[in-house]
Amino acid sequence: MSEHHSVLVLGGGTGGLSVAARLQSSFAAPDVALVEPSETHYYQPLWTLVGGGVFDKEVTARPEADYIPDGVTWIRDRVVKLEPRESAVVTAGGRRVTYDQLVVALGIQLDWHKIRGLEGHLGKGGIVSNYAYDLVDSTWEALRTFDGGNAVFTFPSTPVKCAGAPQKIMYLADEHLRKRGVRDRSRVIFASAGAGIFGVKHYAKSLEAIVRRKGIETFYKHDLVEVRPSSKEAVFRRTDGGTEVTFSYDLLHVVPPQSAPDVIKQSELANEAGWVDVHKHTLQHVRFPNVFSLGDASSLPTSRTGAAIRKQAPVLVENLLATRAGEPPRAQYDGYASCPLVTGYGKLILAEFDYDGRPAESFPFDQSRERYSMYALKAYGLPEMYWNGMLRGRM
Repeated sequence: MSEHHSVLVLGGGTGGLSVAARLQSSFAAPDVALVEPSETHYYQPLWTLVGGGVFDKEVTARPEADYIPDGVTWIRDRVVKLEPRESAVVTAGGRRVTYDQLVVALGIQLDWHKIRGLEGHLGKGGIVSNYAYDLVDSTWEALRTFDGGNAVFTFPSTPVKCAGAPQKIMYLADEHLRKRGVRDRSRVIFASAGAGIFGVKHYAKSLEAIVRRKGIETFYKHDLVEVRPSSKEAVFRRTDGGTEVTFSYDLLHVVPPQSAPDVIKQSELANEAGWVDVHKHTLQHVRFPNVFSLGDASSLPTSRTGAAIRKQAPVLVENLLATRAGEPPRAQYDGYASCPLVTGYGKLILAEFDYDGRPAESFPFDQSRERYSMYALKAYGLPEMYWNGMLRGRM
């Protein structure tokens, strides 16, 4: 089976839906189709608060069909091959779809299998994670029943979606254990493959002070490579020398290694690291001018967050429409990203920055300080903006 669309969008997550909605609402909207197999759309930024016992996970899930824009053809299938030289893709169901322009928004791949000994043990025996809908309940259950010992929180050596999430749940855990009276017989350990607590100095200084205040032990350049559930041991490889370090754990929050989806890695769209190889300001592919990409699957050298996509989507759509009109892409993305760093129940640092690591703050006060107002924005304001604004192409 073969079919053709003017614009083909791959992925029905944040990036794909935002772009499709903007294209559909544009003047003289092109024929748009969107390829997405999932029947459910998840608002993943709330999973930190689900893992911390604030929300039930069901509030983060809604039917995908409710957010496919009117007029957009929904191809409920999975892409298995990209053929950019033929301006075509092939789906798992055997459909070959050709296009004039392609938007790749396939997100990021969770590579759980790269951690030895983990398979079959996620969500059990104290091994938890907020990085999957079917696992996030296990985080809260482990925190609720934790009775002391080592609580270890990891961060891998790969890029990850929402780079602040691995430490957010750690701060909630510390506070929860204090409320339950078990913190004094516990060690809270942050074992991260990174070189520091956060990549932007303006916010790192505040986070370092919070870590000291809470008595959290930090071990940087430590990459989780193996879990031994029978002995409750986590094995880390030092990224600065290759030696292995082992921690015992009673609770282990695992952030999986992540990479571009295999279908991208195996295509000509990928750069050497596997991401869709796009210009960092125009979001246009560097070798195939009728291809664009945004979000987690792209090579854009900024944090992989929904807030970054909110700034990327209008740039991509403007430049895509310009190319359709025979004009050069002029809109520019400056690398803006935002990371709402939950530092406790009712406390949050709102980090906003650009490609150069310069603060790009939205409010007329120092956002590197913990504030309840910013926590309320994350917990209640941003979800409404997401469902009713961003996914509808309105912001």
